[in-house]
Amino acid sequence: MLRISILPFLLLITIGLSAPDPTSEIDAYWDAVSRTVNEGDFEGYSALYHPDAILVSGISGDVYPISNALAGWKPGFDDTKAGKMKANVEFRFSERIHSGNSAHDTGIFLYTAQAEGGEPQPFLCHFQGLLIKKDGKWLMMMEYQISQATEAEWEALAK
Repeated sequence: MLRISILPFLLLITIGLSAPDPTSEIDAYWDAVSRTVNEGDFEGYSALYHPDAILVSGISGDVYPISNALAGWKPGFDDTKAGKMKANVEFRFSERIHSGNSAHDTGIFLYTAQAEGGEPQPFLCHFQGLLIKKDGKWLMMMEYQISQATEAEWEALAK
């Protein structure tokens, strides 16, 4: 009887150990986010979100479709692409939970915008990203911008 109860447990462990780690694919996703922001590639950036994705803003207390957020962000992408400003985003993670077709990352992002001739304007934000893998491509389903972060919190997540 003991053998029967242990067998399913061992099977689950074996399946879990043989599953490939998708972290490198998800890292490539975040690299694509950074690249598209830096290049002002609005179409490329938009394609990183599932069409039904939502943005949750703990800062403003709002929740809305990502299409609304993208519409508001588009002028910054256009200005970046035209060379009127520079934009950059970096990510550091405090918790990462990944499987073969879904992922949840928690951390802080540092978004920096610099208008032509102006000073850099950094913005640090605690965030969570919920991603799915659909047709072989990772897509953001939900971006939760929780609250502003501090420089000390950012530095605490340094590698």
